[in-house]
Amino acid sequence: MRRASPSWNSTVSRIEGQISEGQRLRVHVPGTNRTFTPTVSDIVPNERMTWTGGFAPMFKGVRTFELRSRSDGSTDFSMEERFSGLMLPLAKGSMPDFGAVFATYANELKRAAEAATR
Repeated sequence: MRRASPSWNSTVSRIEGQISEGQRLRVHVPGTNRTFTPTVSDIVPNERMTWTGGFAPMFKGVRTFELRSRSDGSTDFSMEERFSGLMLPLAKGSMPDFGAVFATYANELKRAAEAATR
């Protein structure tokens, strides 16, 4: 299954595959030939989704998206990525810094969510 990325998201051009536990996705990044192929390793509806990629024990990346309801009716969103594995010390220096991409994603999601509530 091929899905266009939501119009608010400039950090992903499309996602192929089913977003359900145990399924492998193909995440396409705009402006590059890069395609990430994580597996959806955990889903708790309306709370959390985790993607896992790599080849443990050599190298593993885990990205977790989390929603937390607040008492005032708003929702906090967080996204975290952790890397581990025997090859991490060698790969770490050549890995791009995704901090700016994550910040862009979070800001675009915030704007889209706030616009939807108006």
